[in-house]
Amino acid sequence: MQKPPQIPVAERDWQRTPIAVQALVVSLWEQVQQLGRVVEQQAARMATLEAEVARLQEQLGKTSRNSSRPPSSDPPAVTPRRRSASGRAPGGQPGHEGHGRSLLPVEQVDQVVPVKPTRCRQCGTALSGTDAHPQRHQVTELPPVRAQVTEYQRHTLRCPHCETLTEADWPEGVPPGAFGPRVQALVSLLSGAYRLSKRQIHALLADGFGVELAVGTVSQLEQATSAAVAAPVAVAGAYVQQQEVANLDETGWKEARRRAWLWTAVTAWVTVFVIHASRGSKVVRQLLGAAFHGVVGSDRWSAYSYLSLKQRQVCWSHLAREFEAMVDRGGESAQIGKLLQGRVEQMFAWWHRVRDGTLKRSSFQVYMVQLKAQVRLYLWSGQHCAHPQTASTCGEILRVEAALWTFVSQEGVEPTNNAAERALRHGVLWRKSSFGTHSATGSRFVERMMTVVASLRQQKRDVLEYLTQAIQADLLGQAPPSLLPDPKLCAARP
Repeated sequence: MQKPPQIPVAERDWQRTPIAVQALVVSLWEQVQQLGRVVEQQAARMATLEAEVARLQEQLGKTSRNSSRPPSSDPPAVTPRRRSASGRAPGGQPGHEGHGRSLLPVEQVDQVVPVKPTRCRQCGTALSGTDAHPQRHQVTELPPVRAQVTEYQRHTLRCPHCETLTEADWPEGVPPGAFGPRVQALVSLLSGAYRLSKRQIHALLADGFGVELAVGTVSQLEQATSAAVAAPVAVAGAYVQQQEVANLDETGWKEARRRAWLWTAVTAWVTVFVIHASRGSKVVRQLLGAAFHGVVGSDRWSAYSYLSLKQRQVCWSHLAREFEAMVDRGGESAQIGKLLQGRVEQMFAWWHRVRDGTLKRSSFQVYMVQLKAQVRLYLWSGQHCAHPQTASTCGEILRVEAALWTFVSQEGVEPTNNAAERALRHGVLWRKSSFGTHSATGSRFVERMMTVVASLRQQKRDVLEYLTQAIQADLLGQAPPSLLPDPKLCAARP
């Protein structure tokens, strides 16, 4: 029997071996080889399963501290972070300046009621005169509110000469429906800014103002308002594309029960929103425009990768959560994560001083030279550590390293994307209460109302008054008021 070449036996010894023994040896050798292959397969499978278990454990361990999940999604076992007890009594501390309600000037008060004593509390003598500095106490009250109803009676008259019937024209600005601009504006505000349901709006108008309107009318008024502010919202979008700094972010949405995304672009004075079926770079290009040359603050999502690193500022709040995730993995990953966390804490301590004016930017830039080198070293060490997820994360961060430090050299750029995250919170709460929108027209109302409300509040302008003016302008066929800031306001901000 010919000896298989894999069996480590000399040919001369093999020839001296009985045939029956040779057959047994070959059979046993083949079984050993087969068992070896099975063991290798099982080992590979075990490695795959261990990696999957590690991934699932990390997924289960994700909280708002080590990922982008909101705190409301944390399980009950995760206790919120609390400041350590200071040992002081609760409430305002001695020496702390109060922030109570200030009195209005007397000329802005609707009614002044003098309260004077009539007789001396000691001897009973009649008193007269006026206290030059009386104690002042102001009470704010709402007067009874009842909606004002105007009836237009359009007459048709017959000509006494030719007997032609002539109808009168409606006065300019008369709404085609049953409700005026302020009612329409209030309905849109309650829906778009305060996220009340249509039934809640119906009940509030009836209880508070005596206005009876059908639930379906709420949707009609919303769409009319959406059309009235469409033009200024479009101008606001063009304004954002001309700014030097914009912070972008996105969150999940539902449109007609399909997956969509609510995007926002936040600048110093104007914020715009867009609902889109895509989470890709085409939406970023739509928000920023083809000619955008400013800096974008964002997370590391791939939709922003088409921008040059000089045009990006990666959010350090997101990075801090990823470093927390490294610590949670333990071992060598935890060591790298803790080193990076220390550098983040130091960086923010300096940055807050720069923002408060207690540290010059030039000094901050000098301090940051060594810190940047340390962060690079720690990320390089993490890229070569044994934990694959930590190694991958550190490698990805190093690929956008230049975008970590744009805020150090460029004025007006923040190290975090918190402004965009704050802007999206209203949308997240809206989504949770309404489960998204049922149509494209509903999405346009959400986009436009969120843009109007966010931008006007940035500029400290009255939202209800703006909406009323925009609706009145639409009824009269006039240009709507602008959402852009007053140039004097922009110049006043340092």
